[in-house]
Amino acid sequence: MDIFSIISLLGGFTFFIFGMQVMSDNLEKLSGGRLEALLQKVTSKPIFSILLGAIITIAMQSSSASTVMMVGLVNSGIMKFSQTIYVIFGANIGTTLTAWILSLSSIEGESILIQLLKPANFAPIFAFVGILFVMLSKNDKKTSIGTIFVGFSILIFGMNTMSSAMKPLAEMPGFASLLVKFNNPLVAILIGAVFTGLIQSSAASVAILQALAMSGSIPYSIAIFIVMGQNIGTCVTALISCIGTTTNAKRVAIVHIALNTITTILCTIIIMIANAIFSMPILDQNATAAGIAFVHTLFNIVMVIALAPFAKHICRLVELLVKDKKGGLTFATDGISLDERLLVNPSVAIAESNKVTAKMAQLAMHNIEFAESLFDDYTELTEKLVLQTEDELDMCEDRLGSYLVKLASHSTLQKDSRTISKMLHVIGDFERLGDHAVNLMYVAKELHDKNIVFSSTLDSELKVLRSAINEILGMATSCYIENDIEKAIMVEPLEEVIDGLATRIKSNQITLLQKGNSTIEMGFILSDLLNNYERISDHCSNIAVAVIEVEHDSFDTHKYLNGVKFGNSDFNSVYDSFNEKYNIPEI
Repeated sequence: MDIFSIISLLGGFTFFIFGMQVMSDNLEKLSGGRLEALLQKVTSKPIFSILLGAIITIAMQSSSASTVMMVGLVNSGIMKFSQTIYVIFGANIGTTLTAWILSLSSIEGESILIQLLKPANFAPIFAFVGILFVMLSKNDKKTSIGTIFVGFSILIFGMNTMSSAMKPLAEMPGFASLLVKFNNPLVAILIGAVFTGLIQSSAASVAILQALAMSGSIPYSIAIFIVMGQNIGTCVTALISCIGTTTNAKRVAIVHIALNTITTILCTIIIMIANAIFSMPILDQNATAAGIAFVHTLFNIVMVIALAPFAKHICRLVELLVKDKKGGLTFATDGISLDERLLVNPSVAIAESNKVTAKMAQLAMHNIEFAESLFDDYTELTEKLVLQTEDELDMCEDRLGSYLVKLASHSTLQKDSRTISKMLHVIGDFERLGDHAVNLMYVAKELHDKNIVFSSTLDSELKVLRSAINEILGMATSCYIENDIEKAIMVEPLEEVIDGLATRIKSNQITLLQKGNSTIEMGFILSDLLNNYERISDHCSNIAVAVIEVEHDSFDTHKYLNGVKFGNSDFNSVYDSFNEKYNIPEI
């Protein structure tokens, strides 16, 4: 084995890792938001959760990545720690699919059908079809499918390159003597664990072992224990990812390594006892690619059969080992937080960001309601509530804005980009609604402190305006949360009506001032109040326009507003309806 074989080995490994990464990224993109929907359906039924874990891992092509995602989901409060153990069982089974596909390279036969089953023969067809999809299609879904095909072909090319580079090893006496030194279960397990921990991919390390097996130079007595070590080594990624997370998120990483370690100890004891009693001849035979795939799958099936009945006890043990920390704080809104570990799966991260944005919408609406209640009954408790809610909205905008910018760099799907853009547009409006709630609170405080009371006429006019404000707030909030275009279209006509109401109230106030039935001080207070109401309706309009324009892949607000206001019969009809509903007579 010369320097060129080593270069080929490194090149093959690089192609394999790159192909796997390309497949993983585009499989995730192709899944869209379906992984999020599946995760929401995790139940206490073990079979369903195991199946779910396998599906997610097949989609992501990595049990390490799916476990890291579990860490993020638990850290975010989306899943409970106790729910993840069965999903991890499934993830470990799902990751064995790659090894079975690669094992097809070792099948023997002269028929065309058998030859076509070999990845080296059908991979070029996949590559050709994939590149046609990528070059000729403008559809995101078809482009992702094409890229998956190309990534798979690169992966197979890397695997074949590694296999060819390792064939000379079988003829090297020095390599054979080196294997004898490694012919110890503990050493083999350690080698598998360390190597897999370094490259942070059990699928890749198993593929390298399969490539080595194709050279006919490694016996099962070593390969079996290396596979066990590889299953332990794949937990390193999750252990690294749990740094700085909540206690429950740390428990997910710990339970992952506990399951693999316990199964390794159990299988090692069984094999050692069985070999001592029956002298198992298979251990002396050279391993095959298919045999390694079988060992990998069998190991994880044994794990499920042996440990699933004791899942609750294992969870309890991990909870005792990793105890709750008192006083720990995380950024969260009613249990919803944003974890950067979710960025590995943009569809999940977008869904969770959307939940936080929807929560901002509700907080902003409620904060204005709290502020308006102060005009009828001013209390310090409600004042504090308004200020606290505004602080929470500020924190949400700051954290969510930074998170969305990072998320934008992880997703290339046009649909995802539009959704992220929509959130970036509206979070500023939701935060500003909170600011106007505080402004309303200060107006109410001034009225309370100076013991100023609105006249019955002005009070009735303001009640009409507040009713319109509450309706536009409700429509803007629900049209965003529900992505309801019909409701969004109705916001702008009501915003125009609100502007007219504010103008009419100001005009009436000037008339009363001229007649000596009001004061300049009241005029200043009223002007401040009406300006805030007008700005609230403006922000509601911005939110509705963002919901509408994201469907058109455009955020040209002025163009849209000009289009709906001038000469639009539908707009005029809705406007007339609201104008009749909210009417203030001229004094």
